Amino acid sequence: MSTLTRPKTDTVATTPGTLRGSVRVVLRVHRRAFRIMGAVVLLGVLWMVGLSLWTDRLAEQFATSGCSVENTVIGCGSAVRDHLDAQMRLSDTQIWAGLLMMALPALVGAFVAGPAIARELEIGTFRLSWSQSVSPARWLAAKLLVLAVLTVAATSVLASVCAWFWSRNADAYYSDGWFERSVYGTRGTVPLSYALLGLALGTLAGVLVRRTVAAMAATVVTYGLVLVAFNTVRDSLWPIRTDVFAVGGGYEFPKDSWQVAQGYVTSTGERLPVEICLSSEKDLVDCLATHDSSQRYLDYHPASHYWPLQLVETGILLALAALAVFAAFRVLRRLHG
Repeated sequence: MSTLTRPKTDTVATTPGTLRGSVRVVLRVHRRAFRIMGAVVLLGVLWMVGLSLWTDRLAEQFATSGCSVENTVIGCGSAVRDHLDAQMRLSDTQIWAGLLMMALPALVGAFVAGPAIARELEIGTFRLSWSQSVSPARWLAAKLLVLAVLTVAATSVLASVCAWFWSRNADAYYSDGWFERSVYGTRGTVPLSYALLGLALGTLAGVLVRRTVAAMAATVVTYGLVLVAFNTVRDSLWPIRTDVFAVGGGYEFPKDSWQVAQGYVTSTGERLPVEICLSSEKDLVDCLATHDSSQRYLDYHPASHYWPLQLVETGILLALAALAVFAAFRVLRRLHG
């Protein structure tokens, strides 16, 4: 004799028709890609931490050797060379880590645009989910939810480790300022906002193009254009400070400042290029006098502008990401209801 039993609550809650069930489907379908992403993040963290600890150990050994970089004596050549090689290796790795952090959003966006969305639309596997009481909007929302959580987690970990890694400067070779692209893009809130923008651009490209390779290419190109645009206009995202001072007056340039432009100023306020007297045979003061100038100007961002610039750029990027996601849902609704 059979009896009717009420379905378990957990079974109902995880059916494909619910958002939770759709999330589980996304995790199961793309589990291999997610494992690869986690392995890459872990390897990157271990790489930076291991290299830093190894360099510290070599620096301690060099400090106790009695040798000096400034005054190399007989018998210290090998120790000095090994010390400088280790510092240069650390500096090179810091630069590569910064460049990879800037490229990470393009990789995230390409994965979202291609394998995660466009491929399903291209070969028609999305119909299996949609036939199980999953609406197109819920199907896309589940993918975005999973990918956004993983992207935020991975980017936050990498950005934190990169910030720590960059704080261990190798002064013997490189000492890039906070405004350098390879440094600025790995700290603060900017890395996370770029990662979310890459995710959003990949979503929009996947829904619009619906061809795996073409969607991936469109995402990478679009993200590259956005990155170039912000690297070009970043200095204008916050009001620039300008100092005007007499030539030869002992003016000290602000420490840790981002020097945007400099040159000379005439009595009428006209700006002259800084190299205006480089080819002149006259003394600098006499040359400037012929151009009706005796003062110099400096446009710069002090170190205190770091967070205003970060927050303004972050706000713009998040707004663009939200707009791209909204457009993706609108396109999906228009095409598939």
